[in-house]
Amino acid sequence: MALTSVVLQFICPDRSGLVSELSGWIAKNNGNIRHADHHTDEGAGLFLSRLEWDLQGFNVPRLSIKKEIDDLASFLGGTAKVYFSDEHPRVAIFVSRQSHCLVDLLWRVNNQEMNMSVPLIISNHKDLEKICRQFCVDFKFISINKENKLESEKIILDTLFDYKIDLIVLAKYMQILSGEFLKLFPNIINIHHSFLPAFKGAKPYHRAWQRGVKLIGATAHYVTEDLDDGPIIAQTIAHISHRDEVEDLIRKGRDTERMALSQALRLHLCRQVIIYQGRTAIFA
Repeated sequence: MALTSVVLQFICPDRSGLVSELSGWIAKNNGNIRHADHHTDEGAGLFLSRLEWDLQGFNVPRLSIKKEIDDLASFLGGTAKVYFSDEHPRVAIFVSRQSHCLVDLLWRVNNQEMNMSVPLIISNHKDLEKICRQFCVDFKFISINKENKLESEKIILDTLFDYKIDLIVLAKYMQILSGEFLKLFPNIINIHHSFLPAFKGAKPYHRAWQRGVKLIGATAHYVTEDLDDGPIIAQTIAHISHRDEVEDLIRKGRDTERMALSQALRLHLCRQVIIYQGRTAIFA
């Protein structure tokens, strides 16, 4: 069994000595550092850091680590987040009719490739209920349209809270969540079937084919109120030729969607993504 580690994500105004301050605090408390990744954004004048060290043998008790890190961040004029590798988020997957991303994620969870549990699937169609039963995951059909959107979103939120969900993954959920919903539950990752920022919105493969593109892509990103404009986590591509029709783009696109979503989710679960100023730094 893997030993538990502590992950620190840290952002502050850049200055000399920051690496020494952070790693020195860990070393002073007998921490064995596994990974240390740093980045200076010169344009923003910011220092970003991800440090991971063994919890075993660390002199600061687990329940006191966050408090001491917050004190250190305050001293350095920055902000910090602390995670533990044995914390496995409870994830709800939202789907509509397409199954490829859902099946891929459930298969990876079953094979212990993802440090998460999936107790709940929510869908606005009943098509994928049988698949969820095969994976022994609760399936909730919640119809949603323009007329019942507010009521349906309230039912969805109540269901999420009942299941103690930490993160939503939109795995081809063909609905736009309202701004009010996002305020109450902002932790959401989406897969979009284009290489953003190109071809936002509906039918991106059709529009890509019309433009005669030579590659297509998929983008996994955090969800914000701005449609398809949240911080990007992962992107994958497939090459296209003049012989490909729209159906070929869609077929190739499914592979890119599966890969981008699984990559993004793994990065998120391993706490390798730091969001700042509307974009991401990926420490992988």
